[in-house]
Amino acid sequence: MVMKVRGSIALVLVIVFLMNDNAIARERWTSDQANQWYGKQPWFVGANFNPSTAINQLEMWQPDTFDPETIDRELGWAEEIGFNSMRVYLHNLLWDQDREGFIQRLEKFLDISDSHGIGVMFVPLDGVWDPHPKLGKQHDPKPHVHNSGWVQAPGAEILSDPDRHDELKPYIQGLIGHFREDPRIHAWDVFNEPENGNDHSYGVKGAKTEIENKHEMATLLLPKVFEWAREVDPSQPLTAGVWRLNYLVAENRFPIYQMMLDESDVISFHSYGDLSHVKANLEILRPLGRPLICTEYMARGNNSRFDPILKYFKDHKIGAYNWGLVAGRSQTQYPWETWQKTFTAEPELWHHDIFRKDGTPYDEKEVEFIRSVTGVKNE
Repeated sequence: MVMKVRGSIALVLVIVFLMNDNAIARERWTSDQANQWYGKQPWFVGANFNPSTAINQLEMWQPDTFDPETIDRELGWAEEIGFNSMRVYLHNLLWDQDREGFIQRLEKFLDISDSHGIGVMFVPLDGVWDPHPKLGKQHDPKPHVHNSGWVQAPGAEILSDPDRHDELKPYIQGLIGHFREDPRIHAWDVFNEPENGNDHSYGVKGAKTEIENKHEMATLLLPKVFEWAREVDPSQPLTAGVWRLNYLVAENRFPIYQMMLDESDVISFHSYGDLSHVKANLEILRPLGRPLICTEYMARGNNSRFDPILKYFKDHKIGAYNWGLVAGRSQTQYPWETWQKTFTAEPELWHHDIFRKDGTPYDEKEVEFIRSVTGVKNE
């Protein structure tokens, strides 16, 4: 049968799916391959980016609320402080809704990022915050609450049912397959904190919203996601960040954390403690002999700050992505504890984020320090 397809996007998707009926997944990179790749890369420094006009991944990417003007302006501020990479979240529902339109918006975003000298680490799946995502208009932020509208991908409905896990395969393979040779993409962080129980957010006040066996379901899904991604043979590395490293050495450790390390081409991790906490984590990870990238850090109230952590990361060529660039609808300048305690005003000490919506820094001295580390002259 002859199939007529419109445009390169549709053609690529058809080829990807035809190839993967009998595809064999590529091997995980050896440590030598990973280190050779990393040796050719700049020191990755940037933020977890969500434009200030979006409460979550759906609002960032849906056609009615996709905001290239704000994205361009805010990535310009990132460029001015020497950032060269952004970690950016996606969602499987966006693929289901309109895959061609979604790809087009991703291409537009990558064009904007590239115009500022910024590459991207995409995060296709996420286990954090609201487990019941819905397409369409997103609700307004809850006043003074950290990340009150962020959504999980996939939602609990799919994650809780192993028979539905394979529904995600076309999304993972179509997405990564389309961009598998794209130099604007630095890496794929395939599943963020997949088993996070969100114990102190949506599950509080007697409203149990997480599935009871989330760790078990995430442990079933994660290796499939790695396999699907490898079947389309991306030129970029795959990773999944270990976010509770103490569980790696605990007597009753969860197998999913070792799985993250065993499957990742390059090792990524989260660290929201002070420099001594970072160093303790690295004592666990350095012996693995692979490139190291910290994909989440910087929580001022936890003494996780740019000074001195960012300088330490640069000195050791450890990739560094702090949480948040511009304070906006996600409200991550508020601390995590706003899920349990009532706040009535913006905190004096910001939790995350660097800039206000008008582009002024939260802390000018902090921005001067960032510029001194990235090598951008202070104006």
